[in-house]
Parts: sequence; C-alpha cells; structure tokens
Amino acid sequence: MKPKVIIGAILAGLVALFIIQNVTVMDLRFLFWTLSMSGALLMILILVVGVILGWLLHGSFNRRKTHSNARKEDVTV
Repeated sequence: MKPKVIIGAILAGLVALFIIQNVTVMDLRFLFWTLSMSGALLMILILVVGVILGWLLHGSFNRRKTHSNARKEDVTV
C-alpha cells in the first residue's frame, strides 16, 4: 500500500476514535444564547473557525506587507 493511504487510514481511525470518545452533549453559553451539541462537534467547529480566521488574517498581513514593500521601493527609486 502507498504511504498516503496508510497515513489517511490512521488519521481516519483517530478521528473516529475522537468522535466516539466525545459524544457527551455540551452546552455552549454566550450572553443570552445557549447551544447544545456534542463535544466532538464543538471542538471541530472551533478548529474550523480558527483555521478560517488564521487563513484570513494571514492573507491580510501578506497584503499589508506587500503594500508596505511597494511603498519602500517607490521611495528609493
């Protein structure tokens, strides 16, 4: 078997184990909202939100850095 398939199977098994161990319903409270969901789903949701925020902020910092470097080149020319 190919290494990618083996690694994918191992990761899929670990994800399944994680979900099975975290099926307990948790309450998420913020101000006057209350949301009940499984612990695994809550952690995956937090991970997805973190990845999206990191991706957006990384793009924002790259644009700012590129824009700043372009100004420096304009000044030196």
